[in-house]
Amino acid sequence: HHRAIRQGFPEVIFGQGKTPYQIAQICKAIMARSTKVIVTRAEPKAFEDVREIFPDAKYDDHARIITIEQHAESPTPKVPGILVACAGTSDLPVATEAAITAEMMGCEVDRISDVGVAGIHRLFDKLDRLLESKVIIAVAGMEGALPSVIGGLVDVPIIAVPTSIGYGSSFHGLTALLAMLNSCAPGISVVNIDNGFGVGYLAANIINSINRD
Repeated sequence: HHRAIRQGFPEVIFGQGKTPYQIAQICKAIMARSTKVIVTRAEPKAFEDVREIFPDAKYDDHARIITIEQHAESPTPKVPGILVACAGTSDLPVATEAAITAEMMGCEVDRISDVGVAGIHRLFDKLDRLLESKVIIAVAGMEGALPSVIGGLVDVPIIAVPTSIGYGSSFHGLTALLAMLNSCAPGISVVNIDNGFGVGYLAANIINSINRD
């Protein structure tokens, strides 16, 4: 229960493989000592069990993420600076998981979607928002080219997220992962395949550390 003291954010529950009852009881234990909790990779039945204990719990069925947050009377304003860029609609579950995670960690997140390189004019149309950001999360499957293109346009850290979306030769995201790791654009780091939670957490840590008193 001291993770919030050590790292600034409480324990996060990985829902996959846990029963709905286990998830609900873990949420109860965490919320007894915290004001918020995140459950990733959660199924609807788990949300039903959680909501019986916490009626204000929220569930995003696209990202499969449960969030519980007790709002203070004077909530702290969210810190801007993160932009999540998503190549295609099929990548939205991972992008949404990243955005919700960062928002739960106190960050304001700008989101743009369907800006994959096959329709690169759509990316250029959002260039002003890219240039205003402090950290960019670039989510893409298939050949994973989006982070490299963005890397040639901006001067801020880019965290690339390969997704398992694509035809056979994408090898469930391995092709995108290797493409991102081998990007010739500087300033790009890469997280694991479909790791929306990990990238959202990392981006929030960067923004929060920049703005720390």
